[in-house]
Amino acid sequence: MKEPEVNLQLAFEHGLTEEEYGWICQRLGRTPTFTELGIFSVMWSEHCSYKNSIALLKTLPRSGGRLLVSAGEENAGLVDIGDGLAIAFKIESHNHPSAVEPYQGAATGVGGILRDIFTMGARPIASLNSLRFGTLDDARTRYLFEGVVKGIGDYGNCFGVPTVAGEVYFDECYKGNPLVNAMSIGLVDTKYVASATAKGKGNPVMIVGSATGRDGIHGATFASEEISEKSEAKRPSVQVGDPFTEKLLLEATLEIIKQGLIVGIQDMGAAGISCSTSEMSAKGESGMIIDLNKVPLREHGMSAYEIMLSESQERMLVVAKKGYEDKVKEIFEKWDLNCEIIGEVIDEEKLVINYQGEKKAEINPQELALGGNAPVYIRDTAEPKYLAETRNFDPGKLPEPDSIIDVLEKIISSPNIASKKWVYEQYDSMVRTNTIVGPGSDAAVIYIKETNKALAAKTDCNGRYVYLDPKEGTKIAVAESARNVVCSGGIPLAITNCLNFGNPYKPEMYWTFKKAIEGMGEACRFFNTPVTGGNVSFYNESPDTSVYPTPVIGMVGLIENLENITTAEFKDEEDLIYVLGEDYEEIGGSEYLKTIHGLVTGVPPRLDLQTEKDLHSLLLELINEQIICSAHDVSEGGILTALAECCLINPEKMIGAKVNIHIKTREDFTFFSESQSKIIVSIEPENKEKFEEIASRSFTPFQFLGVTGGSRLIVNDQDDFSLNHLADLYYNSISKRMTHAIGG
Repeated sequence: MKEPEVNLQLAFEHGLTEEEYGWICQRLGRTPTFTELGIFSVMWSEHCSYKNSIALLKTLPRSGGRLLVSAGEENAGLVDIGDGLAIAFKIESHNHPSAVEPYQGAATGVGGILRDIFTMGARPIASLNSLRFGTLDDARTRYLFEGVVKGIGDYGNCFGVPTVAGEVYFDECYKGNPLVNAMSIGLVDTKYVASATAKGKGNPVMIVGSATGRDGIHGATFASEEISEKSEAKRPSVQVGDPFTEKLLLEATLEIIKQGLIVGIQDMGAAGISCSTSEMSAKGESGMIIDLNKVPLREHGMSAYEIMLSESQERMLVVAKKGYEDKVKEIFEKWDLNCEIIGEVIDEEKLVINYQGEKKAEINPQELALGGNAPVYIRDTAEPKYLAETRNFDPGKLPEPDSIIDVLEKIISSPNIASKKWVYEQYDSMVRTNTIVGPGSDAAVIYIKETNKALAAKTDCNGRYVYLDPKEGTKIAVAESARNVVCSGGIPLAITNCLNFGNPYKPEMYWTFKKAIEGMGEACRFFNTPVTGGNVSFYNESPDTSVYPTPVIGMVGLIENLENITTAEFKDEEDLIYVLGEDYEEIGGSEYLKTIHGLVTGVPPRLDLQTEKDLHSLLLELINEQIICSAHDVSEGGILTALAECCLINPEKMIGAKVNIHIKTREDFTFFSESQSKIIVSIEPENKEKFEEIASRSFTPFQFLGVTGGSRLIVNDQDDFSLNHLADLYYNSISKRMTHAIGG
């Protein structure tokens, strides 16, 4: 293959700017080779370099609490949970690949995040996800939805990790650009934590796992541009996953780490060999000489450029301790995996790439790696013009509904509120037998075997809130994920994030991103839940629209005592129902406003961080005192929806309720308000006095609502709902839309 002439035009075609091409020439002291240009283009892409976000991300709380490594130091965050154990966890996006090829895009997103976890030395124990699609009335949306769910399910099920929780939202703005965010959690003995570093002159550099092909070339740059009609032509950019190979890779990787045979290890995800060689070298302040002739290939005639940029899945780069190469090879051969020495570590800070008797690249790895000398930008900002209109919305002018019963039935069957059973029934949530609470409750709960502890985990974000007020909406995303963890009996420990936004070069979008980061930082500092790391996904735009800004929060908490595990559903007849927290009839950005009135407008609910924290403290005290039978946060759909969910969440034992809810001004506003910092709890009657005594000395207001029992939900002696009818709407809404559309 004759390599093209490297010039400014070719740099443009690689997604580089004129200024960036000038910097490359200046830093190299010459025109880059074709392979070097390819390496710079992927490593300086938004996806790998975070060039438009890193300056703002550094303002987040990235250390403290129980963190064992600061954000960005390793492949994933690491949090101490005591007893010599730590959890590694991270969330990442695979949005662009999933828009083009939903099955493989989602599957390889799961595979990539799992590798980030086990390269830390942690065995994955749970997966979560956060998904966004257009409306289910649209045929392409149903195709994407079906493909993504099947891709996540097949990969996780075959690999053998339970998918325990997640969230799915539907809105027109995600039609052309679905969001597919995958999160994984792993458990590691702190003695066996591995690092993504390369050091020690003469230590062998090895590539392990699958052979390298042409799939995924320029996947990182593909993820750093807006989706358009041209995206279909980029189908080769979507990688192909093999979960069975990844399962073997997991076992071999954990074995070489436990036996102390290696210096460092890193997953080959975005940008493939280019990324792992440069980032590991930069972290170890060293360099490497790599011979691409030694890389196992599965396609003939591959160039150095293609080998360096390939994003073929299920591969790792390993720096072994000199003298232990044969032991490493023996382990990988036992697991029937490739393991080849492709180079060695050198003292100089340079990455030298040789192929077929030629030097194809020589670059200082610090010029490439995140946190090194890659470009960093702070873009122009401008407040979006639409906010002036949405802030002036007057809810008082809305017509009052004729029937609250009709309204709840429409909301409970809205795909955003309805049970996601159609989704999670395709996932194995019980494999490995650690799952105590699986999909469908406030947070997943995963048992830490041989201890009396469990983890609570949740993903959360309401994109409408962030669209209407980026700072407040992002604070709510952090608070609600923490609230869900607390409702399960856990103490929030730390977060990972997946920041899904539009084009950062647009001042209104960058303003939104900046405000969201401010809100996240403020909330995380207040709750002492530092940011362990995560992912920024810009350019989530299609020719028609930009997605709602969607900063997804992945929260992990620790349940110190298994007796404290709490779930959302009512447990027994004649239990007493209370609501903790206060309502302010806030319907801006609400499900009620969208589902009943077709509007996404207004001011989202306000969040007072101290009020939220006081609520957490009260609920955890009540749980520790073994007073609480159930706890469920009031979120999308308001208190009436939350009460219905408490009745319905356990389909094997649905328990009704008779409640009285004080109406402030209007029934619809009171019932469907999404005011923050509210939780519905149930208690046994004999605990009434103790409950009220503890709650009375807290800073959190509380109100008695009523009593559980029967097969109906009766509200204020007038609105009477059959649980069987609500259950049909709640559990079958999504499956009916999918089955009807596919069948008809």
